[in-house]
Amino acid sequence: MKNKIHKDLTFYELINEHSGAAEFLMEKGLMCGGCPMAQLETIEQGALAHGLDPKKLIKELNDLKKK
Repeated sequence: MKNKIHKDLTFYELINEHSGAAEFLMEKGLMCGGCPMAQLETIEQGALAHGLDPKKLIKELNDLKKK
């Protein structure tokens, strides 16, 4: 994964810019790859809408790209 992931990044940007993000999101129950909202919804908005802690999700995504 390239640049640091932050709360204002849309799911579309995340999936297109960071390899492995789509698979990780699916494991979390977020099917963002096929969702039309992915182009507009930020990571923070999506996490909250799905009952997830956005700070924790972003930390996990940033940790994933370190591997």
